Amino acid sequence: MLIDEITITITSGKGGCGGVAFSNIMMSLGPTGGNGGCGGSVHMEGVSDLSALSQFRYKKDIEAKDGANGKGQFSDGQDSPDIVLSIPEGTVIRVAETGETKEVLKIGERILLAKGGRGGKGNYKFRSPKNTSPREFQPGLPGEHFTLTLELKLIADVGLIGLPNAGKSSLLNELTKAKSKAANYAFTTLEPHLGVYYDLILADIPGLIEGSSGGKGLGTKFLRHIERTKTIFHLVYAESADPLKDYPIIRNELISYSKNLADKKEYVFLSKSDMSPPAEIKQKGAVLKKIVKHVLPLSIHDEESLEKVKKILNKINTGK
Repeated sequence: MLIDEITITITSGKGGCGGVAFSNIMMSLGPTGGNGGCGGSVHMEGVSDLSALSQFRYKKDIEAKDGANGKGQFSDGQDSPDIVLSIPEGTVIRVAETGETKEVLKIGERILLAKGGRGGKGNYKFRSPKNTSPREFQPGLPGEHFTLTLELKLIADVGLIGLPNAGKSSLLNELTKAKSKAANYAFTTLEPHLGVYYDLILADIPGLIEGSSGGKGLGTKFLRHIERTKTIFHLVYAESADPLKDYPIIRNELISYSKNLADKKEYVFLSKSDMSPPAEIKQKGAVLKKIVKHVLPLSIHDEESLEKVKKILNKINTGK
């Protein structure tokens, strides 16, 4: 199961205390307390693994270790190692305490979220001509604590959308050899799937229904995954009794969720067109053209229609 939203807490380590110590050598009885080490920081780094958020399913409280205290003989405390958490590229990070929003959009991109506390000064740092045997020291500074909501938004070039059972998964599998589950019943796909067509990333978005933007069915859970796609392939089931009604259902959901979605480049296909007589496909295409400029019949079993889809994808790829 793909986890694409989760809330966790992170805590960076506090700095170690400065040491209070004196030399035991008779000729040099001055202070020798070392500084405390720095606490560990917490970073997040983008990776290609879409399932990376699943690591937080059973471990939602992340704590870095504290820095070590300073010791005698000018021995500074050891810094605690930082924690680097892997998250999928495209993850939005919302910080509850500050309202701040951050994003990791590239593989290898790393951001600091909780800085470790600085170590305190040892008594050696407080020596002076007037105070040759200071007992002053600094405690380490505290770490930081935040509650984070991590929300994955897929980064894809083309998003496949449509009502349940429109043939999105089958098309993705045919074009990219992905393994998105396909079957002849609604909501077969319950999580997004990605496939690669040459340099393009295609995303199979689970079936949307009327009211999705308001939380109905699978709700807004998957609408957000379309936000970063550059182009939309909208599949309308050719065997539908009323494709002129089906198409606006999805368009209205996109508009209700985000105007930005409605403005994306869209290609419309009459999917599974091999299951209806050619005359019926032609008639339904003509009906759809009343509200959509271009409509292409599509069947994964028809090489000619697949070639038309590939031609569009190649054009998109060339223009990247």
